[in-house]
Amino acid sequence: MSAKAYLEITMVIDNANRPAAAKIYAEYRQPFLTQIKGAVSKELLIRDEDVQVLHGFDSVENAKSYLDSEMFKNDVFIGLKPLWSADPDVKIYGVA
Repeated sequence: MSAKAYLEITMVIDNANRPAAAKIYAEYRQPFLTQIKGAVSKELLIRDEDVQVLHGFDSVENAKSYLDSEMFKNDVFIGLKPLWSADPDVKIYGVA
């Protein structure tokens, strides 16, 4: 199934903390894809200035719901928060 919506989370993470962030991404990638309603993809994008996780969903509603999920609030968010140099930028897009 192709994504009908994307949740984009952009984080400023110092180079020294990026291996820890990548570990969290790897740890939760498969559970995200198998346990989160409507999840169809998850990609880690890295640039010199930031790190971005692009989550694909079957609907905008399911993308929004993920932000309130136990996995996001109690595992992913808690694990990543100490690694941020600034608050993350969170955006949801619908596919036209």
